[in-house]
Amino acid sequence: MKILVGYDETRVAEAALKLAHKHARAFDAKIYIINSLEQSPTLKKEDIDKAESKLEKIKTSFEADGIACEANASVSYQSPGEDLVNFAKENGVEEIIVGVRRRSKVGKLMFGSTAQFVILEAPCPVLAVK
Repeated sequence: MKILVGYDETRVAEAALKLAHKHARAFDAKIYIINSLEQSPTLKKEDIDKAESKLEKIKTSFEADGIACEANASVSYQSPGEDLVNFAKENGVEEIIVGVRRRSKVGKLMFGSTAQFVILEAPCPVLAVK
């Protein structure tokens, strides 16, 4: 089984990682952790380096528990939701775990919702963690 976790260093993303860890142990699954960074003029190399460093620590932790894991910072012109859905399609992912945050309706309208996009467009079941 292949499980994808959308990770952005938030509290809900940490909760998603914990659930992915449990599912990986229960289903003998491989975990893919993606921190999707949208290419923009404000994205700095330090941001990418920080994300990669954090992901490497998480990967090492999963592997220390005997869980196969790949962790990547993905930089693209796609939204994080599109990036996660495309990764899932291209890699035969069977489950996606994403964190959701409460946001006002206006906030969702202005900024969109990565979790909402993933839930509606994913090729597999999606677990939303809050």
